[in-house]
Amino acid sequence: MNIKTLKLLLPFVFFLLISCNSDHSTNNNRVVIGISADVQTFNSLFAFSYEETMIADLLYPGLLDFRWNDESGELDVYPMIATKWEWSDDSSSIKFILRDDVKWSDGEKLTAEDIVFSYDLYSDPDVQSRLMGTFDQFFLDEDGHIDIKKTFQINSEFELNIFFPPDSNPDLIKMVVPVIPKHIFENVQRNELGTHQSSFNPVSSGAFKLKNWERNQTIKLEADSSSFLFQQGQIPEIVFKIVPDYTSRLLQLKKGDIDLIELIIVEDFQELAVIENLSVNNIAGREYDYIGWNNINVDQARKGISEPNKLFGSRNIRKALTAAINRKEILEEYLLNQGLLAATPVSPIFKAAFNDEINPYEYNPEEAKRLLMAEGWKDENKNGILEKGKTEFKFTLHYPVGNPLRDYAAVIIKNNLKAVGVEVTTEKMELGAFIDNLYEKKIDAWLAGFGVPIPLELKPYWYSDPNVGFLNFSSYHNPETDKILDLLETKISKEKKYELIKEFQEIIHQDEPVTFLYWTPNIVVYNKKIENLKITPYGVLVHCWEWRLEN
Repeated sequence: MNIKTLKLLLPFVFFLLISCNSDHSTNNNRVVIGISADVQTFNSLFAFSYEETMIADLLYPGLLDFRWNDESGELDVYPMIATKWEWSDDSSSIKFILRDDVKWSDGEKLTAEDIVFSYDLYSDPDVQSRLMGTFDQFFLDEDGHIDIKKTFQINSEFELNIFFPPDSNPDLIKMVVPVIPKHIFENVQRNELGTHQSSFNPVSSGAFKLKNWERNQTIKLEADSSSFLFQQGQIPEIVFKIVPDYTSRLLQLKKGDIDLIELIIVEDFQELAVIENLSVNNIAGREYDYIGWNNINVDQARKGISEPNKLFGSRNIRKALTAAINRKEILEEYLLNQGLLAATPVSPIFKAAFNDEINPYEYNPEEAKRLLMAEGWKDENKNGILEKGKTEFKFTLHYPVGNPLRDYAAVIIKNNLKAVGVEVTTEKMELGAFIDNLYEKKIDAWLAGFGVPIPLELKPYWYSDPNVGFLNFSSYHNPETDKILDLLETKISKEKKYELIKEFQEIIHQDEPVTFLYWTPNIVVYNKKIENLKITPYGVLVHCWEWRLEN
């Protein structure tokens, strides 16, 4: 997957000659971004893939702007469509004052009607938008649809109030949605929005608008000079070039036909880092890999009986399994130390909330054996597999196909656990079937990963009630962590919030509901001709209208 034949000793003149022969040289007023897959829609309602979300967010700004604060590890809030906002004394409502110069790309003005209409659509079960089910802080109907009459009050074209239920804890960051044009979609049947022509030829309000889309080839966005975000000197054109093959994307990056690529393989890090015209950046801390252990006996749980999993129900067993796995070897050998060992699901990027007093469990096979023996697991018949009564300690580790890191890790995990008397069979599954099995809790052990949301969200992953903790695939249950997660949704100070999250990490570390492996890197490489590009955990393209091209 790497292009080792392109030696770094080639004269720089050679690279200049290649660039002069490329299409890129005649288009120095644009930035070309290499992506692996085409989009299916530009409609922010249905932008489910990473590429779709990235582009839709450029086309459809929201009420507010968010920027990553590296010192605190949080998002700061700034004006966007709203010029200012005012909370009521008891925080039961908020007033937004809108800009009066925001226009859709067809010339129509964006008003408070568009704002309310957007919330209506995003929360409508008939629409099934990507944000469906995320509006708990608003007044809701029985089906989860925002109660528009109770929630919104339009005072004028450019002013509206949003009201919140009693005892709610509204969060500005979680409140904002991309705004879509009412005059385009209001007469479209809601179950037909996804196929409406404006989902493919969007009327937008961002700093860029769609210029051209050649399916499976390129998506071209051009600066919209009528946009309120337009800045003199901004890049006239951004091109998303669809190149499914990673090696081809990498070659075009080196030649200068592509200016920016995310998700560079770690093996290419050092080679790219010494190319003079490229900047290489590693963003670690947004995704982690882990081994999931089902904490309960699922078959008994379906009968209403609470019973620990016979293999993984004890936290000491889970700690033993973690201690038996040489995670550092995987980090060093496969990730070339470009990632970080993980101890909890709270990333170091959240600096104010991260508990830096917790250290990842060390690789210690002898400690693993001691913990297993203390729990009654012994190799009585000397066949190399621990047993407890009539139960042998063996299981199948499932993981999805298509991830070389997990292929590598699965071998290490299998061998490490065999060394302490645990027999592992590995089984790869198609992604769809794997995800279905996780939700239906049909597997007891699996190798997977989670992306960390910004702002930090813990409840869906670790809360014991499956209706709330719908991503709690391991069925982890601890009343103490449930209490903390509930308190985090109440009106508390930031300092108290950080204190609670640190306490949560301590409990999770002691319980070890899963084996936290490592924070995987997202390596981003871009051409140094792009100036004012700020790469943060929040994203790469979020403020690309502020980019400039060197003269």
